[in-house]
Amino acid sequence: MLTKVTIKLIQSLKDKKNRQLHGLFLVEGTKAVMELLASKIVVKTLFATGEWISLHKVLLKDNCELEIVNEKELKQLSNQVTPQPVIALAFIPNYDITEIDFSKGFSIALDEIQDPGNLGTIIRIADWYGIKNIICSKNCADVYNPKVIQSTMGSFLRVNVFYENLSAFFSAHNKIPVYGALMNGKNLHQTKINSDGILLIGNEGSGISDELLTFVTHPITIPKIGEAESLNASIAAAIICDAWARG
Repeated sequence: MLTKVTIKLIQSLKDKKNRQLHGLFLVEGTKAVMELLASKIVVKTLFATGEWISLHKVLLKDNCELEIVNEKELKQLSNQVTPQPVIALAFIPNYDITEIDFSKGFSIALDEIQDPGNLGTIIRIADWYGIKNIICSKNCADVYNPKVIQSTMGSFLRVNVFYENLSAFFSAHNKIPVYGALMNGKNLHQTKINSDGILLIGNEGSGISDELLTFVTHPITIPKIGEAESLNASIAAAIICDAWARG
């Protein structure tokens, strides 16, 4: 039976401080939940309608708590206007950044990306291009924000997202090429992006901070043809990632 304590806990996870306090986050929707169940992330509880459980029982894990809920209860738990028939309560994983060799392969670094939709889209873009690691500044949007999780469409399960002091990170990895997305960089169409390196995307409004500009070894810009003032951060990331993928 769904208790008031459980409802209060689930609703509290809309806030980052409570997600960090409890070490828990939410995933909504059949596709995302099924991918979650197939991943290494530990699911604490599934809240689902009886119909959903009947349809997917064969795929459920034995060590996962199961709570049958009705549509009214789902509305109390959900962050969406139209609740999905299943919501998973999962433990936030602890990824170890020291296990990653950033000198091999391509990664993305994000400097103060504030919009959850932008972060979620960039994670999805990384997944599309096979980029496994994103390093966020500590004041970026939280990857476990429900809006971020929703906009990744499950890609958060395949891309490692770390939160680091980017100045310290770049100082420790100073042999790796850093491609900074800037308004006054070298024309992207005339730039070959190495297979190994890091793409740095700056804040939606102010771009890359002065502190991090010193670490950019390859300033690049997407050539402008029309009259738009700027590009959305996630769109810029997609264009540059595509240029990288084409070699």
